Amino acid sequence: MKTFKKIALFLLGLLLLVLLIGVVFVQSLKPDYSGKKPLTNLEQKVEVYYDTYGIPHIYGETELDAFRTLGYVHAQDRLWQMELLRRVGSGRLSEVFGKDLIETDKFFLNLGIDEASKKTVASVDVNKKSIQLAEAYINGINQYIAEGPTPIEFYLTGIEKTDFSLEDVYNTMGYMAFSFAMAHKTDPLLTNINNKLGSTYLADLEINSSTDLEWIKNYNLSPKDSIQNTITASVTQALGNLDLPLFEGSNSWVIGPKKTKSGKVILANDPHIGFSQPAVWYEAHVETPTYSKYGYHMAGIPFALLGHNKNLAFGITMFENDDVDFYYEENNPEDENQYATENGWKNYETISKTIKVKDTTAVSFTYKKSIHGPVLNGVPDLVKYERPIAFSWIYTQMENRGLDAFYEMGKATDLTTFKAALPKLHAPGLNIMYGDAQNNIGWFATAQLYEIPDSVHTKMVFEGGKGLPVQKTLLDFSKNPQAVNPPWNYVYSANNQPDTIAGMLYPGYYLPENRARRIVALLEPKNDWDSASASEMIVDITSSVAPEVIKDFTKLMDISSLDDTEMKVLDLMGQWKGDYPLESVAGTIYTRWVYYFLKNTFHDELGDELFQQFLATHLHKRVIAPMAAKPNSVWWDDKTTQNKIETQKDIVVDAFKKAISSLDSDFGPDITKWTWDKVHTLEHPHPIGQVAALRSFFNVGPFPVSGTREVINNMYFGYDEEGFYETTSGPSTRRIIDFSDIENSKSILPTGQSGNPFSSHYKDQAEMYIQGKFRKMMMNETVIKNSKEILIFSPKE
Repeated sequence: MKTFKKIALFLLGLLLLVLLIGVVFVQSLKPDYSGKKPLTNLEQKVEVYYDTYGIPHIYGETELDAFRTLGYVHAQDRLWQMELLRRVGSGRLSEVFGKDLIETDKFFLNLGIDEASKKTVASVDVNKKSIQLAEAYINGINQYIAEGPTPIEFYLTGIEKTDFSLEDVYNTMGYMAFSFAMAHKTDPLLTNINNKLGSTYLADLEINSSTDLEWIKNYNLSPKDSIQNTITASVTQALGNLDLPLFEGSNSWVIGPKKTKSGKVILANDPHIGFSQPAVWYEAHVETPTYSKYGYHMAGIPFALLGHNKNLAFGITMFENDDVDFYYEENNPEDENQYATENGWKNYETISKTIKVKDTTAVSFTYKKSIHGPVLNGVPDLVKYERPIAFSWIYTQMENRGLDAFYEMGKATDLTTFKAALPKLHAPGLNIMYGDAQNNIGWFATAQLYEIPDSVHTKMVFEGGKGLPVQKTLLDFSKNPQAVNPPWNYVYSANNQPDTIAGMLYPGYYLPENRARRIVALLEPKNDWDSASASEMIVDITSSVAPEVIKDFTKLMDISSLDDTEMKVLDLMGQWKGDYPLESVAGTIYTRWVYYFLKNTFHDELGDELFQQFLATHLHKRVIAPMAAKPNSVWWDDKTTQNKIETQKDIVVDAFKKAISSLDSDFGPDITKWTWDKVHTLEHPHPIGQVAALRSFFNVGPFPVSGTREVINNMYFGYDEEGFYETTSGPSTRRIIDFSDIENSKSILPTGQSGNPFSSHYKDQAEMYIQGKFRKMMMNETVIKNSKEILIFSPKE
């Protein structure tokens, strides 16, 4: 018995020792929010005050010191996120996740992001303030890498920490620019539909710009090959599996003083980005004698993309302009390393890369480039074109002055200096929203635009010798869509069609008018806006368009053929206002009905693969309302039936019955049980959370969530046969900047400030976000310096 007790005591002691070591290890991985640290190359002391939600308020005597400190504190909360984002554009994911990501790495290398980054870094002016501050920020990151604890994800994946460089910053910016693009999803799809079905079928797909819809108004005082379009499906799937943020859309509006209760400007902004954990934005407040900004930073990028101070505020939405083109190349039949040009055969440029792969040997990869750009056929598992097809992207073709632009936007003191920075943003296209304490408001569609003749259809793959020329005629920024202090006293953007430029509506991949119509309908009649009402508006869950679609649908219903349940459903839909609270039944029915409407209409012609690709583009969002109102269309006939030509009525009625049947099957015959909270959820996924045993530790959620696609509170999900909607993207932050009370402006993040799962700020905002609540963005120095958590950095001796 004594021996047994000794063994038991020994095992208990061993267990306690293991637990103690575990606790000490976990504590060692947490970020430091208080204490003192030496920092290399620091000139003077920098104080960092952390508020209740873990946002650093950095006070330094010089900008170099402040940005060096920002790099350090950003890294201690987000180093893993920085690591992943720098690897995407440079094609280095396989080194972390193994052979399954080889084709994705090839694809991103094929885009030329890393080559463009190398070219940019080789030519930068090291004396520019933006570059000096970026280098200081990078040095701060690297000191954390050298001296700080290693994030747990590095242990789990087995990769080593390595220093960051300026090239990594540009690679991250390149990934951001690519994730904005919609052309790679749309152009090959439309070309394939045209080749397979003919141009008649394109007519009803809403592919052209239109003045019939709600569009953003200017005001300025001044041979038939089948293309197997697997680019989007495969790459999006690969990146989706890693749970990396993809940029989708956004809302923003700025209300002028004549429409606010206080007579001061209010700015609202909620960029729509793919949900991930950690969330995409890192908030930081930086103060020096020459720089003041409360900003939102992407991992690994030194300057804020969204920000404000006591003088001005700015936000972004996606412009959605067309800045990508595809060209067929004609190979020389005698030499596959040559292609046809107007001056004869020309040799392809050949670029070779080596991809490091976890747990196996490295892979060599070579791709070709024509005068138009990289030839995508070099990634056979992702891009299965039968003809050589080149990818022309303005982002990689022009000088990249993005860091200059974002620094100068952050440094600007008024509308004039702010606007002067914008022409330096050539791609991706952004709508920059502006407001200031001097009561100016502005919207600027910011990108390098160029002349596009009416005869050129930019949403198709160009045949050789056709399409846009290699040397495009660039437009001056003054020609871009924009509005400054318009007489209607507000500006807005919801990724919808902008006003004319250079005598044309600029082509793009614009979202439908749904959110734009709702924003205008709410802004237009009201002249006493304040922070509270703007906060209510930014979480609005009502569609202005959905009730009109239902009205068009119900006109086609034959009441005499409906059973009691179907009659109850139709009555309910007739009373619906288009809103999506958690208890909504009508919202659940409408969403199922629309899915089956789209499937009945398009699937028989497109087939499984093209239909799924269609659902991955903005096209399917744009066609819902117009097709619901269109009695005649070539798409109505079901090609799978014989001896019958279906009508719009057949399609709509059958979709209705399928929706009711599927809901009955899922939830039973009691329609009151068909509530939105049962089908619409949000989970913030972490890449490591794909391991089932670690999901609850790394992921945040799931939560039932209100809102839906294309309402202001835009909780996007993909349609599928299952009818259970896991939200994949939505507001990446919600910000309300009120210049009548700037120190009480407010915001929220989807989960939390920290990407470290051991931090108390990993998910401390998640419930507030779901409930539509906000927290203060602190700007009052006295209040900030009362913080109990202070991290002081001193020059390293």
